[in-house]
Amino acid sequence: MAFLLIILSFFLLLAFGLRKAHRNTYEAVLHKIQVGSPEDGNGAIRILQLSDLHLEKLSISPDDLYEKLRGEPIDFIALTGDFLDREASIPKLGPYLTALKKLQPAYGMYAVFGNHDYVLQGEPFERLKATLEEHGCIVLQNEMKTITVHGQTVNIIGIDDFYTRRSNMKKAYAGVKDGINIVLTHDPDIVPHMGAYHFDYLLSGHFHGGQIHWPKPYHLAKMSKTLTKRNMIKGYHEWEGKPFYINEGLGQTGVNIRVGSKPEVTLHLLSLPSVAQSETVKAV
Repeated sequence: MAFLLIILSFFLLLAFGLRKAHRNTYEAVLHKIQVGSPEDGNGAIRILQLSDLHLEKLSISPDDLYEKLRGEPIDFIALTGDFLDREASIPKLGPYLTALKKLQPAYGMYAVFGNHDYVLQGEPFERLKATLEEHGCIVLQNEMKTITVHGQTVNIIGIDDFYTRRSNMKKAYAGVKDGINIVLTHDPDIVPHMGAYHFDYLLSGHFHGGQIHWPKPYHLAKMSKTLTKRNMIKGYHEWEGKPFYINEGLGQTGVNIRVGSKPEVTLHLLSLPSVAQSETVKAV
């Protein structure tokens, strides 16, 4: 009888833990990141970043997303890859893009692809890209676009996925003008390879903050040869003085649970004209 009670207690605890871990996937956190001194220059570039939607296992609805962000002034939106895994999920993307467009970013939306997006090939992949573009999103595959914010030239540089060996930094930087360089890419493991390429700030995702980060995210070892060994798994970091950010992602892969990690939406405030070190990180 005692043995049966122990077994029953174990399964009850397991069920409770799994329920809590699943509930975590609904509890998206808005992080506001101040980079540089807000007293510097002519204000700040306000960038809303979403990463790793993984539409197959995404608990946050488009309405939830809009309500969390409504009223936030945004210069541009950065989507840093891994939208989905399956062709059947493409129609689910539209409502999220519509919700983001309702936020009225002053300079639009920009997107790069991640390793999961490239599971799609041929016509399905082109349909994913077309869906993004039809909703006003500028897709950057080793390309860049230049905008002017508060009188400053800002180069938005989209580097394709490093994990699937699609990155071409030389091509992505072609035509870059003097100004602020903001890099959008999916896999942050590219950062140690960018010594010859200047950036003032880099936005990425890919690691999900571990997703199951208990006691440690051991499974990330196979995803990163450099950063995870230095515990660069989520949040703000610097590599040889260059600042970059690893978003924890909005959706999940594998099982739809999170332990030691929450879905993340990030609003980055980059002071102009210079981008210095991060001063505050706060969740709202």
